[in-house]
Amino acid sequence: MEKKKYLECGKLTNTHGVYGAMKAESWCDSVQVLASLTCVYLEKNGRYSPLHVTRASIFKNLVIFEFEEVPDMDTAEMLKGSVIYADREDIPIEEGSVFISDMIGLPVLDADSGESYGTLKDVNNLGASDLYVVATPAGDRFIPAVPEFVKKVDVEKGIYITPIPGLLD
Repeated sequence: MEKKKYLECGKLTNTHGVYGAMKAESWCDSVQVLASLTCVYLEKNGRYSPLHVTRASIFKNLVIFEFEEVPDMDTAEMLKGSVIYADREDIPIEEGSVFISDMIGLPVLDADSGESYGTLKDVNNLGASDLYVVATPAGDRFIPAVPEFVKKVDVEKGIYITPIPGLLD
């Protein structure tokens, strides 16, 4: 599976002030990761246009961005609601971690037998830990992304789990 060059990293939710600054909701591991980016992108018809960050600060759980390409509030107003993307090379990631977008569509396999339970459909974050949404022949099932259940994630082969009885029934 080919890895996407640009990954969703947040959403421009509103304007901030009268000079074109914008509030952004972070979809990264932390708001600090989003604030550390020096360039984000807007997607339209499969093409990605850069927004060069001239200033970024954290306010509550949002990032306040100022962009070179957004000189005034009218321009900022037009971008409200836009999803922003980052080049995967620009996103800091810990050793051994993987991007969620690289996991979507992977087979979910039994760590001992190799039996296939289905494919990873989505990952939800509910605070304490992620929750994997697995599409199975019997419908969607939810697996907590904790070491007790998830033994290994291999972005080339699959997600290896050891479910307890009833988890996937």
